[in-house]
Amino acid sequence: MSKTPAIFGLLGFPVSHSFSPAMHNAAFKHLNINAEYKLFEKRPEEVEKFITSLEKQSISGLNVTVPYKEKVLDYVKIDNDSFYVRQIKAVNTIVMENGVRKGFNTDAPGFERDLKEKSGDPKNKKAAILGAGGASRAVSFVLAKTKVKEIAIYDIDKNKSKNIVDLIKSLFPGFAIYSVNQIEELKIKEKDLLINATPIGMKPDDPCLVMEEMLHKKLFVYDVIYNPVKTKLLALAERAGAKTANGLGMLLYQGVISFEYFTGEKAPIDIMQKTLEESLKNAGSRK
Repeated sequence: MSKTPAIFGLLGFPVSHSFSPAMHNAAFKHLNINAEYKLFEKRPEEVEKFITSLEKQSISGLNVTVPYKEKVLDYVKIDNDSFYVRQIKAVNTIVMENGVRKGFNTDAPGFERDLKEKSGDPKNKKAAILGAGGASRAVSFVLAKTKVKEIAIYDIDKNKSKNIVDLIKSLFPGFAIYSVNQIEELKIKEKDLLINATPIGMKPDDPCLVMEEMLHKKLFVYDVIYNPVKTKLLALAERAGAKTANGLGMLLYQGVISFEYFTGEKAPIDIMQKTLEESLKNAGSRK
């Protein structure tokens, strides 16, 4: 009789668009690990009960996406291994260890690796960020850590923007980060990097948060969204002559680190990357 597979998955709302199951399940298969990665789409009122009963549900680990990266902080243990969580105050990976829910953040190192591969060293560059949720916390931390010259941040929720500004200033005293009340005040024309850290752009009827005249040829535009492969923002940026990247690389690299937390095994990065690229191609062909 075969042993029951270990269960891992993605918690969020919505999650049906995610390629994480394909990526992790391909890695499990390649390494002959008896495990399965599933989607757990939960409404806000369901999250606490779901998280606090992981052991009862035989769930060994989770990734966490929009909009719960900050919310789940209340339900995990943070220790010396949780460096990025302690800095960023956002969780995107949970591992069950001896009945204890341990929280990690793999978004930050995943984003840093991908950004440097796609745009080079961001040091001394000026950055603008759209959004002030859990992903934005990771993005802001990485940019400050890599010594960009300044960060301007916008979110419709001004308190969330202020919280990130306060967080980064507490971690990097004297660092130039500020929030703005409207997108025009980001002064994207004067920036070198524009990063969309919101989920706006995932749905076909989502608006584009910026106008083409705000963009310029020397700008690098990074959208953490990877499905669709080209959001309205990225299409607009390409038209303006800017260099662009979607969030597929960030998904890959955070997934690689998460996989190693889940299994204790070295992640088969080539297999995971190939699976993501195939998933993206298949998603595009279905449209």
